[in-house]
Amino acid sequence: MKILFAIQGTGNGHISRAREIVPLLQQYGEVDLLISGTEAEVSLAQPLKYKFHGFSFVFGTNGGVDNWATFKIMNLRQLWRDMHSLPLNRYDLIINDFEPVSAWACRLQKVPSVSLSHQCSFVSPNTPRPAKWNYAEWLFKYYSPTTHHVGFHFDRYDDFIHTPVIRSGIREMETANLGHYTVYLPAYDDKTLLKHLSLATDAKWQIFSKRQKTPYRSGNIEIFPVNNEAFNKSLANCEGLLTGGGFEGPAEALFLKKKVLMIPMKGQYEQQCNALAASKMGVPVVNEINEKFVGRLNNWIQDDKKVLVNFPDETASIVDNLIKQYAKPQSMIS
Repeated sequence: MKILFAIQGTGNGHISRAREIVPLLQQYGEVDLLISGTEAEVSLAQPLKYKFHGFSFVFGTNGGVDNWATFKIMNLRQLWRDMHSLPLNRYDLIINDFEPVSAWACRLQKVPSVSLSHQCSFVSPNTPRPAKWNYAEWLFKYYSPTTHHVGFHFDRYDDFIHTPVIRSGIREMETANLGHYTVYLPAYDDKTLLKHLSLATDAKWQIFSKRQKTPYRSGNIEIFPVNNEAFNKSLANCEGLLTGGGFEGPAEALFLKKKVLMIPMKGQYEQQCNALAASKMGVPVVNEINEKFVGRLNNWIQDDKKVLVNFPDETASIVDNLIKQYAKPQSMIS
């Protein structure tokens, strides 16, 4: 069997999940990997067949998307060329994790594809989102359109939605509480984080920064470049995780029984939805870092309440069911 697995390269969550899924797919046949996007710091262990510029959103420095930087890196002409260059007829199964080039190539060439992603969980009206409609609902529908959906979220909001993929390295990790707090807030610059976190009472911080190449310390705060292994170690030994409104990071922290405080990116609808879903589970959410933030932060530090979750290890069975249901029948021999 020949499988194309196309992965979104904006942010680290998609690639982190793919690190768990790719070896499972390889048990069923030959897997070609495609990544588009420009904003990830982690990588796959396997070589890429295709690397496209894609359509990425650029993180800003004050809690939101940098719209001007996003506009400057757009290359719609190249996106169009890439959509038409993919030789989709050589594949028995095309799987997509919110990746637009392959999704639109499939749509243009009338080839079926399967979304295996967090974002496709928003196809269901049962998935939590703010009451007021947002134009970003069109992004969920048209950014990476596929014919079939297998989704992931914090809870099973619909029959095609599963609980998060927790990487085996996280599941097998020994944990401790060394008293520090792990921080991943890529939409805020280091200066802003240093200013506010230094005011928190009796707390030690380990910030993982997109903007740093070498680690350094400032008082009770350590700043590290983003690194998968170092981040996992920090998370395993922390008291809690301070992070944005992403999905994989909070899910892994909750699985490890860590406290979580979420600050969704301003103007990023998906993160607002994720934060709402997490808040329904009991995870505290702060809308932005401002003059009131330190008070909320200290309350979180002093609160020992943790949210208990049940995220069973179902990834292998999900992949097996996907193969059986959506691969071309003649390819099932492999």
